[in-house]
Amino acid sequence: MRVDEFSFQLPDELIAQTAVPRGTSRLLNLSRETGAVLHGQIGDLPGMLRAGDVLVVNDTRVFAARLLGRRVPSGGAVECLLLGAPIDRAPDGSARFEALVHPGQKLKPGAQVRFDGPAGGIDGEILERRFFGRRIVRLTPDHGQTLDDLVDAIGHVPLPPYIHRGDETADRERYQTVYARDRGSVAAPTAGLHFTPELLEAIADRGVIRAAVTLHVGYGTFKPIRTDLVEQHVVDPEPYEITEETAAVIAIARAARRRVIAVGTTTTRALEDAARRGDGVIRAGRAQADIFIHPGFRFQVIDGLLTNFHLPGSSLLMLVCAFAGRERVLAAYEEAVRERYRFYSYGDAMLIL
Repeated sequence: MRVDEFSFQLPDELIAQTAVPRGTSRLLNLSRETGAVLHGQIGDLPGMLRAGDVLVVNDTRVFAARLLGRRVPSGGAVECLLLGAPIDRAPDGSARFEALVHPGQKLKPGAQVRFDGPAGGIDGEILERRFFGRRIVRLTPDHGQTLDDLVDAIGHVPLPPYIHRGDETADRERYQTVYARDRGSVAAPTAGLHFTPELLEAIADRGVIRAAVTLHVGYGTFKPIRTDLVEQHVVDPEPYEITEETAAVIAIARAARRRVIAVGTTTTRALEDAARRGDGVIRAGRAQADIFIHPGFRFQVIDGLLTNFHLPGSSLLMLVCAFAGRERVLAAYEEAVRERYRFYSYGDAMLIL
């Protein structure tokens, strides 16, 4: 299939630049079988679920991956966007990361940088160049400090590139799910941003079982597709973990022919990658999700998907099209545009059952 078969027209003003209060988003309900569309609110979700359904969320936590500092010794401004969890850590507390840096032309291997905060700072060194402007950097915390604590204190929320504003204090809480637990993502699993504790309680009261996986979202979630054909694209792998408890809950539900509903494309990738590795059985453990889900993919686990609206021609839109059909999804997107839904990370939601 051609990548341009997944394009659609979106007015710029429908790209959400800020979040509405949690729990107040609109919800477009798309029937996977008929393509019928219903409009509602995220608060309607409990009534759309059944007792015995398993709702699987991604409990990763976003960290402050955007660092602003200066070059050493010149003092020129530097920006470093960490693209994921550390590649490795050293006994001295330092760690290596893949990153995007600015100004890239001046930050060659060997360049030294410094990031300061009120309670300490971080020394950085550019170690090597990689493709598409990526670098390998080593970050070393001040003596007596921990790197993770300093990054969280000094760093900025890594808002997506289509949000054209600087991060604000409110983003530290809002660009995080209420059930976020395991630190490691540079982008939020945005379908989960709609939930409030009260909404989760209402879902539980319906007899819906909630389970969690952990997939750390890397910057590759925004990676543009640079090929003409879908099948030629390669997605960036992302680490995930599935616990014994979650594996058992899903196995029992599938044996009883109860629905498994994924909250977000990241949860979907973790579940379907695990099933692929386990010959259809989800087993507990850790792996790297390198699966690219596009039309023609055979889903083995999920029966439903709660997701946001995605970029034209993106791998995330292709995943949704693989689940519900390209024509139906794009028709639903056209209706969402007509109805003035808010798009992308801080936007509204779509439920496919």
